[in-house]
Amino acid sequence: MDLKAQFEQAVTDSKTLSEKPSNDILLQLYALYKQGSIGDNDTEPPSNPFDFVAKAKHEAWAALKGKTQESAMQDYVALVKELQQSH
Repeated sequence: MDLKAQFEQAVTDSKTLSEKPSNDILLQLYALYKQGSIGDNDTEPPSNPFDFVAKAKHEAWAALKGKTQESAMQDYVALVKELQQSH
């Protein structure tokens, strides 16, 4: 199975984890997903300073700037596998 197929399978698997991951892990999954599927974050930060969720998501994704899409996909797949094994 090629990396893209593994990534897509991990995305599906992430939705069926037996336990909901912590917010930190969910943020990490989100950022790796966005970096793996889109690449560097070149969007504007959220305009509402009180939208803490959107701000956290934007910052988490922006922190991965420069990471290749392939590397982000590999990290995402590894994280989902780790989450599946720990529960």
